[in-house]
Amino acid sequence: MAAIYSGIHLKLKSPQTPWEDKLKLARFAWISTQCLLPNKEQVLLDWCTHALTGWYNQKVEFSQNVLEGLWCYLDNLLHSRKLYSLLKQGKTISLRLNMAQLLLERLQECAHVGSKSPVCGSTILSVCQGLLSSPALSSVFTTKYELMVDLLAKLCSLACCELQKPSLTEPLMAESIVCRDEVMTECPQTQLISNLDSFQYEPITESSPGQPELDAYKSPPKTKENLQSAHLFDLLLQALSCYLSVQRQQANPNRVFTMVTNQLIQTLVLLRHLLTSGEFASSHTHLGLRQQLCRDIRIKIDSILQLALFPSEHLTSYKEELLPSKEDSGKRGPGGAKGPLKPVSAILSKLSTQGYCEPTLHYTVKSNTLTLLFKFFMESYGKGRGESEEVHRMLCFYFLARLVPALDVGLERPSPSLDKAASLCSPESWSLALLAVESLLSQALSADIYNVAADRIRHGEVQLKFYRAMGQMLFNQAQPSIPAWYRCLKVLLSLNHLILEPDLDQLSSSAWVNSECMEARVQRARQLMVCSLLQTYTKLRQLPRLFSEVLPVICQPALDHLRPPLLSEGISTSLRTCLLDTPSSQVLEICSIVLESIRRYILPDLKEERTAEKMEIDGGRDDKGVNTEIKVDQEKEAASLKLFSLSQLLHVVLFSLKTLDNASPLPLVRQSQVLMEEMQQVVKELHLLTTRNKAVKTNMSSVQRTPSKGKKKLDHKEPKQVSQVSVTTLWEQKTQEAALLLRYTCVEVSTLFYIHCSKYTALGSAQTAAASETAVCAPALTQIENLLSGESFPARLQPSCSPMSCLLLKLLTLQQMKKVLLDTPLLSEPSAATLLNGAAQFIVAKSDFEVSPDGEQVWDGQIGSVNACSYPVAHWYHITSNLPLIAPYLSREDVGCIADALVGSLLSRQTDGGKDLPPGCLTVSLISLQLLQSPILAELPALFSATVRSLTQSIIGVLKAAHVPKVCPRLLRFQEKGIGTSPLKRDASQPLTTLVEKETIVEDILASSQTGEVAVLLTDTQSKELVNLLQILTHLNPDGMNSEDLSSTFLLLLFILTSTFSQSDQMAADSPESGDDAVLLVKLLRILTCLLECRNFQSVLKLIHGGTLLQAVVSSLLWHSNNGRFRSTCSPDWLDLIKVVQGFIRCSVQLIIVRNSSVRLNLDQFTSFLTIKEMASRQIVAPGSASGKSDPGASILSVHLLLASLTTFSKAVSSNLGRSKPMDQTLVQMLTRTAASLGPAVESVLKPQTVSQSVIQPASILGQAFVVEVVTVMLHCELSSLSVEEANNQNDAKLSHMSLYQGICQQILKEISSADRPMDFLVSSLHFLSAFYKAVTGGRREEEQGEEMKGRKELDELYVQILQNVHKLLTASWLTSNQVCELEPAVQELLCHLVEKSSTGQLNLLLLMIREGLDAGNLRAGNYREVLSAVIIIKLLFCCQLPEPCSKALWLTAPQIISAMVFLVRSSSQDASLTLPFTVPTVMSLTSLLRQGEGLVTNPHHVILALGALQSVPLDRLTPLIYQSAFLAVHEALFAIIQCHPQVMLNAAPSFLNVFHRLVASIMQEGRQRGDGDTGPESDVYLQCSRLIERMYSHIAATAESFTTLSAFMVAQYVTELQKVTLRPDIKLHLTEGIYQILDLCMEQDIKFLTAGLQLGVREVFNELYSSYTHYHKAQRQGEDKYTV
Repeated sequence: MAAIYSGIHLKLKSPQTPWEDKLKLARFAWISTQCLLPNKEQVLLDWCTHALTGWYNQKVEFSQNVLEGLWCYLDNLLHSRKLYSLLKQGKTISLRLNMAQLLLERLQECAHVGSKSPVCGSTILSVCQGLLSSPALSSVFTTKYELMVDLLAKLCSLACCELQKPSLTEPLMAESIVCRDEVMTECPQTQLISNLDSFQYEPITESSPGQPELDAYKSPPKTKENLQSAHLFDLLLQALSCYLSVQRQQANPNRVFTMVTNQLIQTLVLLRHLLTSGEFASSHTHLGLRQQLCRDIRIKIDSILQLALFPSEHLTSYKEELLPSKEDSGKRGPGGAKGPLKPVSAILSKLSTQGYCEPTLHYTVKSNTLTLLFKFFMESYGKGRGESEEVHRMLCFYFLARLVPALDVGLERPSPSLDKAASLCSPESWSLALLAVESLLSQALSADIYNVAADRIRHGEVQLKFYRAMGQMLFNQAQPSIPAWYRCLKVLLSLNHLILEPDLDQLSSSAWVNSECMEARVQRARQLMVCSLLQTYTKLRQLPRLFSEVLPVICQPALDHLRPPLLSEGISTSLRTCLLDTPSSQVLEICSIVLESIRRYILPDLKEERTAEKMEIDGGRDDKGVNTEIKVDQEKEAASLKLFSLSQLLHVVLFSLKTLDNASPLPLVRQSQVLMEEMQQVVKELHLLTTRNKAVKTNMSSVQRTPSKGKKKLDHKEPKQVSQVSVTTLWEQKTQEAALLLRYTCVEVSTLFYIHCSKYTALGSAQTAAASETAVCAPALTQIENLLSGESFPARLQPSCSPMSCLLLKLLTLQQMKKVLLDTPLLSEPSAATLLNGAAQFIVAKSDFEVSPDGEQVWDGQIGSVNACSYPVAHWYHITSNLPLIAPYLSREDVGCIADALVGSLLSRQTDGGKDLPPGCLTVSLISLQLLQSPILAELPALFSATVRSLTQSIIGVLKAAHVPKVCPRLLRFQEKGIGTSPLKRDASQPLTTLVEKETIVEDILASSQTGEVAVLLTDTQSKELVNLLQILTHLNPDGMNSEDLSSTFLLLLFILTSTFSQSDQMAADSPESGDDAVLLVKLLRILTCLLECRNFQSVLKLIHGGTLLQAVVSSLLWHSNNGRFRSTCSPDWLDLIKVVQGFIRCSVQLIIVRNSSVRLNLDQFTSFLTIKEMASRQIVAPGSASGKSDPGASILSVHLLLASLTTFSKAVSSNLGRSKPMDQTLVQMLTRTAASLGPAVESVLKPQTVSQSVIQPASILGQAFVVEVVTVMLHCELSSLSVEEANNQNDAKLSHMSLYQGICQQILKEISSADRPMDFLVSSLHFLSAFYKAVTGGRREEEQGEEMKGRKELDELYVQILQNVHKLLTASWLTSNQVCELEPAVQELLCHLVEKSSTGQLNLLLLMIREGLDAGNLRAGNYREVLSAVIIIKLLFCCQLPEPCSKALWLTAPQIISAMVFLVRSSSQDASLTLPFTVPTVMSLTSLLRQGEGLVTNPHHVILALGALQSVPLDRLTPLIYQSAFLAVHEALFAIIQCHPQVMLNAAPSFLNVFHRLVASIMQEGRQRGDGDTGPESDVYLQCSRLIERMYSHIAATAESFTTLSAFMVAQYVTELQKVTLRPDIKLHLTEGIYQILDLCMEQDIKFLTAGLQLGVREVFNELYSSYTHYHKAQRQGEDKYTV
């Protein structure tokens, strides 16, 4: 051993040994167990590091391969498990201290441009990673802080180089900077990378002499081996963590600050920016960086910067630099500041220095870093206590004031340094600057550093002046094309409205009225800013002041066609909301200001005239050679556009005004009266203006016949709109539209005031006796006559030339109709009816329906946005919304036209599919659908009838276009005679057919259903058209149909069902598209079923009897099934068809029995038909009767249909037993016959059949569930018959198919829980077991005594078998939680039959099974389904009716069961994975037990135990679905306790409130604002939970006697939680309404106690809550109390 030792050691040290051999020996020595060198690991590490140091110091020489081998050897040593195990055992192993410097030099080589490092960079990085992985080895760096800083700087520089290498994607263009705008809204520190051109970075460190400096802007050449990025960034994260721990251990914060600012800050912020940019660009794809890794690195960088730059020890230094001397007087220590002299200046100078990154990135990095530093500063120094809090806020403000000028936005005084910043004022740089400014201001607003009162009183408004300077900067260098500019203004407005109030006119102009950029993001930001402006001045009660500044801006000379709409949809909605909170007197004041603006600024420009003489003398030109006509027209055009904007504004304001009523004060009524008169006067002036202009045009026509050159040029450029009389200019058209809008607004508002306020005098009522010559003051009938005749407008200005004018004229006519209808004496005038009919016809304007624009147009609901495209939508909307008013005065032709338009638009929606629309937007088809689904349509009989007939005509049109194989059906021939050749000229009110024709059609239908003769062949396209028409028909309320329409529609649909056939089916029976045929039949049968239930169906029964109807439908379906019509129908469609057939039969039988219309005759007819068909089907599927021609598939479908019909008929008949004895006798006869048919049919189906030498199993084809359901129905039929016979003292009756039932029962017990089974089979099996057990218990009453013992034993065995199988089924692993819930109703029904007549012995068996299931050992063993089965059975058992002895015994065990379930809830709550599958069902079972135990569970202790269990139910860190389930379970348990056990609440109130507070706290945490996550289905979960909280608060308030002393405690808990989060508005609304009801319980001393006892921040929240409570809720409640008896 000594030889081995001495040999290797000597050879490693010997100069004669080749270095290759030394390396081999070292590797062998490390891995070999035979080499027993003392302290071998340390010796080998020292040898390796010594060799590397010697080579780099040029003391030894060896080849490059040996050098790489030594580095790899060192890497292997540092990463070996052997080394780590030794270090874990406590063995001391260290590296030479000069190894740190060696590694730093190698990293420097890797960063150099053009350096040819002899060693692979990835090996160096791996060595560093190995060193930093162990605290013992990393001590070579961590023992000296400067080395750690140097290491981190070099690694960050390498990472920056890697991130800036050219990727596979092209660099993003400058426009991407602007796209970053929206991202910055949420995270202002992030920035999309603008230019990823690669460059080399040189960190600011002390470089070794002799090393060349790096050119910061040269791209590095591609090295021989690429750095392994994953190694680099993992190492970087490791180094950051290591450095952070070293930094925290430094005792001198000044040293840390200096080192970070001098060497690290530039590299760190650049790296942070590049990592953040990579999340939004594809530049990191080639690096394979994980988002989590990038996020972790950013978090470490943030921690380093915050701890190094803003430690608590430097607070005094920041105060000395930032605060003025008077701000910090008396607060400095005697020795002065111990920190750096000017930390802010040091930081900003480093960030502003050029050279640490590429120029194109510099401003981006700086702007992002400034916002980040402000965030860190406020987190470190922004909080204080008492008096120091204000000082800390001012310190944050002064820091903000230093950061903003660093963005070079021109906020400070002009200086030479700003010349460079001026070059940055490009759109790209302004976007970055404004985003940074927005972020800084938003943080200041969130931190609440601006106290308006303290700033004014103690600080000389220094903050206000600074923010005003920022506002001036934003206006002086306005950037209305950048969304952040609007957001900056919005934040300034939120800080204090006085900041922008001096520049309110400029704000209104630049940011609202004259903002020309129409980009979507800009418009959204602009809209939010304007809405905030409106809301702010509404809260200040200064909305008139705002509009007094806005209106002059609107009236200023400008190119109005370039302006955006003054009131977009969002602004208009916000304005309406604000006006509702504004006093009515101020709203009227706003209207007066608008009218005054129209009179002062607009009307003079419109009244300016150009005389023909001046034009003739001057040649049509002014002194400057400008065409006078063009100039005047341009001025008038601008004035007319302004007039229309102001008219629209006045319309919105007046329509949002709270209407006058008899309680309105008289001054307000007078103010309204004056306003209406002023408005009427303006309308009169506009009317005179348009009328007078006609004469001017006529006089000028002679001058215009010889136009000058300028006129020719104008005519060449501007196209003319020519009417029959003369040319209509744009200004005339817009003036007319504005006049009509004002007139319509004036009339409607005045009428509304007149209706609701008796003190108000309607316009024109005083002048009725002596009417003026103008049409404005004429009576209502004269007004209508003038509007219809067009006398109110010049001939060339007829409203037909403008969609807006046309719509307004119709609305004005509608208002005049309302005035006439309100005036009873006017209705008696001879001309009233004629004028009203004409007005209604004019409003409908059926000629407008003939124009069908391409595509479906959209209208946003704003009257100002009506144009040629949106006019049809607006017109249709106003027609449909006023139908109750105009429908009585429409002719039958107009009603038919409306019905056709309604059906046509709905058909287009069915065909094209409803497209997604923006919120609040309308289309014709959407309006039609809303009308169809509303109850209004059924209240308009004429229109409803016309709609039905339009639909039937469309259906008949499809049938007429189809192929008629043999004879043209009488139905279609009659329609041809009735309609005529032109379908467009039909009479909408014409009935479908006469009575004689209907009887003939019935004969055709019956003949077709019996013979199967096809009358019409439909193509697939025609079938789809019929399906679309039927879909529309399903939306109609059948009770709205009159007898004529109902009978016609029903017969038409019945004709389609029985007499049509799919042509594709007949030509190619295996066509895959023939499934549409089944869809058509399903639609038909559903509609027929709905029509059966309507009130006028008696008219159909006069034409066809109920039994005949049933027979015709089923016979037709059976004929088609036998002929292979449904052979290619897919299984779901076929099952849907079976279900709708069953529904039709059920409704028909119910109708026959309830109406008592020849019950025996009708039911006997259908019963005979079904039994005959059943016998025939048995012959078809009999083993020996299957011929080669038979189709086994078709025959099985027929059998399925027939059995389903028999089953449904039997169920419908048996459900009607008990009405009367004669009726029961009739129904029992029917049941006996159907049961006799069902028995052989089931037995035949259960036998295997041989068809074409192949064995088929009909039962497997039909499905086990269906067969079991049929047998269950058959058993019910027999039981019903037996019960009736027993009532008639016929005791010898017995079940005729008992052996079949027993066989089915045994088979079910074998299969129900043995393996995975379909849900329908499980449900039907449980239903059968219920019926069978009931039959067995009921059939053993009159047995002999000897047989009774045997029967009792068999019954007990069956009881046990059923219980065991049910228990086993509920524990099956293949059942999901939802499936178990689906089985619960069937299991409960079975349990009810089992325990209904059970003995105490049987109950004991059941309780024994429950006790074994509740064993908590099963839960601990992971077998929670065993326990869950017992829990479910408990819940269902306590809902059953038991015999009295059994019931007493059961409730005696209830306390033990409650205790066991409480223990289970507490145990399962420790495992979050059991919350949804076990804990929630157990809590629900406990809740059910508490509900059923009302008055029976008398011990309060057990209820308090349940509350303790609820306290442990997990509510944190759950998915929305699981959270909702857990929340509902706990809430329902609380509701059951407070509702069913009020006597317990006196003792259990604290426990109850503790559980309820958990719900409140959890919904506050889950319902806090999360940005984009506040919308969607998941957010609705929390909204529903907040509604339940509000409801529970109301229940607590209703039981005030139990909670009176705790109401203040509840409020304190609420506000304490509320102070921690910012809730979503919708959730906060419900929670606030709930806590208001608790505040109702608080006495005055409670409020004082809360005000005095709460902490400062919580007290502010409470004061705000109590203020809103007093203002809104308390005042409303006191108002209601006045009228409460």
